[in-house]
Amino acid sequence: MSTTRGSLWLAALIAALPATVLASLLFGAIGGDPAAISHLLAHVVPGVLVNTLVLVVGVVLLAGLLGTALAWLVTACEFPLRRLFSWALLLPMAIPAYVLAFVAVAGLDFAGPLQTALRSVLGPELRLPPIRSTGGVIIVMSLALYPYVYLLARGAFATQGQRALEVAASLGLSPRATFLRVQLPLARPWIAGGMALVAMETLADFGTVAVFNYDTFTTAIWRAWSALYSIEAALQLAGLLVLLVGVALALEQHARAAQRHVNLGGPTQPRRRLQGWRALLATAAPATVLLLALVLPGMTLIGWALRHAQRDLNVGWWTAVLHSVVLGLLAALLICALALALAYAVRTRTDPSMRALSRLATIGYALPGTVLAVGVFVPLAQLNNLLEAAGRALGTDWPLYLQGSLVALLLAYAVRFLAVAHAPVEAHLGRITRSLDDGARLLGATGPALVRRVHLPLLRTGLLTAAALVFVDVVKEMPITLMTRPFGWDTLAVRVFELTSEGEWTRAALPARASVLAGLLPVALLLRRAEQTI
Repeated sequence: MSTTRGSLWLAALIAALPATVLASLLFGAIGGDPAAISHLLAHVVPGVLVNTLVLVVGVVLLAGLLGTALAWLVTACEFPLRRLFSWALLLPMAIPAYVLAFVAVAGLDFAGPLQTALRSVLGPELRLPPIRSTGGVIIVMSLALYPYVYLLARGAFATQGQRALEVAASLGLSPRATFLRVQLPLARPWIAGGMALVAMETLADFGTVAVFNYDTFTTAIWRAWSALYSIEAALQLAGLLVLLVGVALALEQHARAAQRHVNLGGPTQPRRRLQGWRALLATAAPATVLLLALVLPGMTLIGWALRHAQRDLNVGWWTAVLHSVVLGLLAALLICALALALAYAVRTRTDPSMRALSRLATIGYALPGTVLAVGVFVPLAQLNNLLEAAGRALGTDWPLYLQGSLVALLLAYAVRFLAVAHAPVEAHLGRITRSLDDGARLLGATGPALVRRVHLPLLRTGLLTAAALVFVDVVKEMPITLMTRPFGWDTLAVRVFELTSEGEWTRAALPARASVLAGLLPVALLLRRAEQTI
């Protein structure tokens, strides 16, 4: 009884941090100055709300269409390079959306190399549709986020089995009708889940919309924070954004609840072999997507990075690399320890209260970075004031400034990325059976010795996977680091933001390239797992 009660208290302690963040956002949003709230509702919220909803709907629809169509193509049809495209279509996940954004803007803007070259050939009157537009940001974000839908839809289509097609054929359905009336409805819960994830990522995005100067809630929070120096306005905007994220999260949970694995029996469905112009089009479609989302941006980044390597590989560059690595390692150690503790607490006690605490502890991944930065800053600032007041009462006057320290960064990272580490750790811990624990106890391994000598060796792969995923996410993370870092603690992502804000597009390629290389690690892990299911 004491062990299970201790596990409940441990889970409650871990969940206290995201609960504090949510509480500070809630009370800050509803307890602000009425005049300030009226001003925001009249002059700020309508514009950013419309822009945010248009962006979310556009990206979800386009990314859903791309991901679903490509997933069906590589699972239902046989055409040249199909096996290559099957896994290569996941590689754009390695490129952060904000990197793809500044490459697109720099390359396709009016003064960019493409339009300049075309005007020199076709005349100065040439005008291409502006890339800095609603359509431009929707296309760029869709190219960056479609793999979320593609990954889930590919698994759904690949596991439907041949019997579903046989039943459809016996009813006289054509291939097109079979797809629309059988295959697509069977895969709909997975597709809806992927689209809900795309919606949450779009709501949370800051770097991409900042590059395009497209006003959304995240950029409005940033302006209130950095330009107006109004924590109150940032809190109120963050509270509204949390409501939107809550809607997207509810949709995602509904989609997951609707998922049912139907085993129709028989072998996997045979692929339809395409020939002639159909095979050519089938090869051209994923090739075009990869060209736009991966090949051209990657080659552009390499060219720009080489051009400025000699100039920018200086002390400032290596300091940003060192800061990114240090933050990644510290965050990985902290978050993996929290994930391991939470996984053990859940293993010890599986009642509804423990499940609720586990969900609360890992809810931070659904919150945008700008929201988390504000939500962590406010309670830390209040704690800082209390500690300094207590210090003055004891005769000391030491400024702490916890809200702008590495403590604030690591706590915000812990809230944001605990879910990333918890999933692989919990999955690997679930493979350790109770009978194995009982056998170890009979041999004298109990308590800490059981964990050290039996569990940790078996959990090594899960812990390394969790640490790698957290490390890479921290290296690529922009808004939390930008808003809560200590003075002078620039990272690779912060360097990208600063250079692109100054219009130094080509110089931003060097830190961006390093972020892309770091992003290849989780994609490689994802590919390895995905190929095991196909």
